[in-house]
Amino acid sequence: MQAAAFAPSSLAELVEAMREAARRGDALAFTGGGTEQDYGYPPERVDATISTLRLDRIVDYAPGDMTVTVEAGMTLGALQAALRAHGQRLALDAPLAARATLGGLVATNGYGPLRARYGTPRDLILGASFVRADGTLARGGGKVVKNVAGFDLPRLLTGSLGTLGCIATATFRLHPLPEARAVVRLHCATAGVLRAACAMLEERRLEPASVVALNVHGGIEAIVAFEGFAAGVAAQARACADGAAALGAGAELDVDDAAFAAAHERSRTQGEVRVKAAFPAAALERVYDAAFAPHARAFGDGAVALYPTLGIGFLSGPGEPADVVTRALPIARATLEALGGSLVLLAAPAAVRDHVDVYGALPPSFAVMRELKARFDPDRRLNRGRFVGRL
Repeated sequence: MQAAAFAPSSLAELVEAMREAARRGDALAFTGGGTEQDYGYPPERVDATISTLRLDRIVDYAPGDMTVTVEAGMTLGALQAALRAHGQRLALDAPLAARATLGGLVATNGYGPLRARYGTPRDLILGASFVRADGTLARGGGKVVKNVAGFDLPRLLTGSLGTLGCIATATFRLHPLPEARAVVRLHCATAGVLRAACAMLEERRLEPASVVALNVHGGIEAIVAFEGFAAGVAAQARACADGAAALGAGAELDVDDAAFAAAHERSRTQGEVRVKAAFPAAALERVYDAAFAPHARAFGDGAVALYPTLGIGFLSGPGEPADVVTRALPIARATLEALGGSLVLLAAPAAVRDHVDVYGALPPSFAVMRELKARFDPDRRLNRGRFVGRL
């Protein structure tokens, strides 16, 4: 039987849809822009799907307080366009901004390179309203930066993949648009040179807004972006270029990074198989040589995107031949877990998922996560089995 589909256009309609589902005992799945629909395990059962795309309005915007409250179905791109008129932004640059909804970004804790300075949705969210499994509308947090009452509830929802409730609205802190932006392109022959360049940034007390590296023609190319007031941005960019040159890394100032940004987005969003890795930033060279480079080749010249100062990497490529991919991924995961890191399967065909677990080893906090699921959704009706440990 095909699952029923609902697309409420108001919070009242969302609450009513959730209440009706509770009365029927339906297992629910939630959708937004569909940019991370493959993230997690496939839900074990779906009787009805609720889309948030028609919940796409700004509920409250206070430019003076630098906060905004939006409905869950508003896209990141639409919000940024509205904020730009006031010289402000939400400091998130997740891929596919024209499709990615704010509710989806909260549910997945989605982010882009700006995480290096501003963090993830978990760091930017101030408050949230959500509909519980029984159809009750609940709220947590506040609308102003100084209000920390109930702050843990919005952060708890962040990254929960819709297993605790359906996010209805979210309140975020904002930042001013930077006066100036400058980028430095680094050409690194090896991951060791890239790691040394990252260490140089710290030693010189430089504060990039983002650092992104891609595998290019057997080497590594990185973009270091600086944002802020014009004079400081120019000085930091020059210091970065000088420091990189001293390490033997080719450095270019004032480059157009549009093509690089497009390649980065493709590496994050395209490919039958996509994985996310976390590792100690100091182990970048070992991780790249042992886990990324060889397995990018195994993926058929797969794409690698690194946020090297954060210890985060993304690998994407084709899912065939499946036997090669299913042999490569466990080796990469073992390398990462031995260093205290992790590998999460973001997307993969069934032939790969049948042999490679999505999350790998359960985190030490899993007992707490299971208890929270039992309290928020005792009948396991919300995105059943999608999250860590098939919660």
